[in-house]
Amino acid sequence: MSLGIDLSPASKQCNFDCLYCELAPAATVDEQKDILEVQTIINELKEHLNEHIDVITLTANGEPTLYPKLNELIDKIDQIKGQMETLILTNSANLVDKSTFNSLLKLDQVKLSLDAVSDDIFKKIDRPHTNIHIDKVVNKVIDFSKVYTGKLFIEILFVHGLNDSADEVKKLNDVLLKLDTVHRVDLGSIDRPPAYPVVGISYKELHEISLIFQSSLPIHIASRMHAEPNNSYYSEEEIVNTLDKRPLTMDDINLLFDEDSKKQLNTLVSEQKVVKKTVGNLEFFVPKNNLKRKRQK
Repeated sequence: MSLGIDLSPASKQCNFDCLYCELAPAATVDEQKDILEVQTIINELKEHLNEHIDVITLTANGEPTLYPKLNELIDKIDQIKGQMETLILTNSANLVDKSTFNSLLKLDQVKLSLDAVSDDIFKKIDRPHTNIHIDKVVNKVIDFSKVYTGKLFIEILFVHGLNDSADEVKKLNDVLLKLDTVHRVDLGSIDRPPAYPVVGISYKELHEISLIFQSSLPIHIASRMHAEPNNSYYSEEEIVNTLDKRPLTMDDINLLFDEDSKKQLNTLVSEQKVVKKTVGNLEFFVPKNNLKRKRQK
């Protein structure tokens, strides 16, 4: 059971503008302008912590390592987390910054994205800020794996026609073999409405790609199939906010929403505040305004 902390709730602030992003497109930045106070985050965290939570996840409406007070926040969370673990979901780019690198060493779990290691493919798929160079990022990912003592995860998201070639997969494999202990390598593809007109690859193709990686690597094909239900109440505002940041399928909703929340969702659909969008063979619920933003871009 994970409790997520959004370190950029007001707007998307990211140093990547990935083709596959669930959020609407936005110009890349190399620092946050809209900054939450650490104590504000801690106060809200205290209100929502309970004995059922296993992991406190640092994420963002963008890239969480851009949060300028990350080190202080991690220290404050450590003071109140008890037996819970801390996790960050990051695109890896800020590992080149020494202070960020050292801050992440304090976390119990770190999940690093690494979609490509070839410069041209990296720029096409992740659309990084101008000062980010994939060779430097890769070197820091390797360095991090050698000194980090927590659970390290690597995530690779495949986009059809971009990073799914056997050549690029072999290059990724060579980098992964240079890492010290890695808990798991998650392979996935687009299964939510993307920011740009790109498509994912099938489970069969993911399986074929998994076979290219050396068998010693802990490769895992990401799937929602084994998710545990957590039926909770969501207000209309919370439903719209949730769908704006993470479009959901009916299967997701059945896992997350209680019956009253599902009725609220149906009302939002009937009022056309929430619409359905098909990606592959899945149907997602998306706020209508979110859909318009993506089309305009």
